[in-house]
Amino acid sequence: MQENSIKIFHQWIIQALQLTKRDSEPVKNSASGEIEAAANSDLECREGLAQAGIVAESTRLVALPGDAGHRRYFRVEALEYSWIAVLYPPESTAEIDQFVRLARYFRLRGVHTPGVVAADGQQGFLLLEDLGTDHLQDELMPETADGLYANAMMSLLCLQQLPRNEIDELNLPEYSRERFRMEMNLMCEWFVEKLLQYEIDANTAEMLDEGFRMLEDSALQQPQVLVHRDYHSRNLLIRHAETIGVIDFQDAVLGPICYDPASLLRDCYIAWPEYKVTQWSLSYKRIAEEAGVMPKIDDGEYLRWFDLMGLQRHIKVLGIFSRLSLRDGKHQYLQDLPLVVHYIVCVAKKYESLRTFVTWFEQQLLPIIALQPWYCPVDVEHAGIYRQGADSAQELNPNEQHV
Repeated sequence: MQENSIKIFHQWIIQALQLTKRDSEPVKNSASGEIEAAANSDLECREGLAQAGIVAESTRLVALPGDAGHRRYFRVEALEYSWIAVLYPPESTAEIDQFVRLARYFRLRGVHTPGVVAADGQQGFLLLEDLGTDHLQDELMPETADGLYANAMMSLLCLQQLPRNEIDELNLPEYSRERFRMEMNLMCEWFVEKLLQYEIDANTAEMLDEGFRMLEDSALQQPQVLVHRDYHSRNLLIRHAETIGVIDFQDAVLGPICYDPASLLRDCYIAWPEYKVTQWSLSYKRIAEEAGVMPKIDDGEYLRWFDLMGLQRHIKVLGIFSRLSLRDGKHQYLQDLPLVVHYIVCVAKKYESLRTFVTWFEQQLLPIIALQPWYCPVDVEHAGIYRQGADSAQELNPNEQHV
C-alpha cells in the first residue's frame, strides 16, 4: 500500500468524524466520493469529537491483522475513542453498499453489527463502530463455554428468524448445488493436487463426485434460512452486558439451517469433545424448533444434517486455506489445516455411505499430510478443548454441567 493512499484514507476518516451529527443516518454515497453523513451508533462520543474538531494530529491509524479477503483493517484512535477503518480496493461500490445495507438491516432486527460511520465505495473506504477486541475465541474456556455459546446461538437465532420475504428483498444469492460443488472442488484443486501434489485419477474423481452429491443432497433437504457463512469464534465479539457483536457478514446467502451452527460448533480454530458438540447442537435445534425456524424433526436426522453440513464446509476450507497460502502468500492459514483434517476424518467415519471416501483420505492423503511441515496430530477427545496453535489443552469434565 503506497504511503500516499494511506494519507488520503486518513484524511477521509478525519473528515468523516468531523461531520458526525446526532441521530444522522449511515452514509451510503458511493457515486460522488463525498461524505454526507455519519452513523447511528456511539453517537455521543462522536458528537463530542465533532464539536471539538478532529485534526490529523489527534488521530492515529493502527494496522490490524487481515482476514482471508482482500481488505485491510485499521483501528482509528482519537482521544479515548476508537473506530475500525476498512480499506478495500478502489471501485468496491457494490461490496461496500452490500455491507452497509446488511449492517443496517441486521442491526434493526436485534443483531449487533457494527454501526456505519461513513462509506465511500468509489475510493474503497469504510469507517465503522469499534466492537472491541474480545473475540469469542479468546474467551472460550471449559467454565465459560456453555454461557458464551448460548449467547452466540441467540444472536444466530435472530438471523435465522428473519422472514423469507424480507430475505428475498435483500437479493441474497442462494446456496445452490452448483455453489456447493464449486466450493468442494477447491479441495481437489488447491489442497490435493497443488498443496499435496497428489494426482486425482478417474476412479477417484468418480468416488468424490458421489460423495459430494450426497453432501449436496443433505444440504438442500434442510430448511433454507439466512446464512452468515462465517459464523465462528473469530467473527463474534464479546461485549459485556450487551448482545454479542457480529462481523464479516457481507457474504450472507440463503442456505441450509445447519450451516451456521456447524461453523460455530465445529469451528476451524477451536474444538471440543464430541459429547459437548452434540449437546450444544441439540440445544440449538430445540430453540430453533420452538421459535418456528424449523419443523420438529428427529434428533438423529438433525445431527446427520449438522455432520454432513460441517463436512461440506471443512472440505471447502481445505481448498480455501491452501489457496490462501499458495496464491496469496498467507501461509499462516496452513497452521489451521490439522484441525480441519481431523474433523473430516472423524465425521466421515460415522457414515457408511462415506466409507470409500474416508478410506481414500486416510490411506492416500494422510501419509502425505503427515510429512507436511504444518501438520501436527489433533487430540480433542482427551484434551477436552483444543485451540489451534495453543501450547496446551485444558481439561473438561464430561460430568460437569456449566450454567
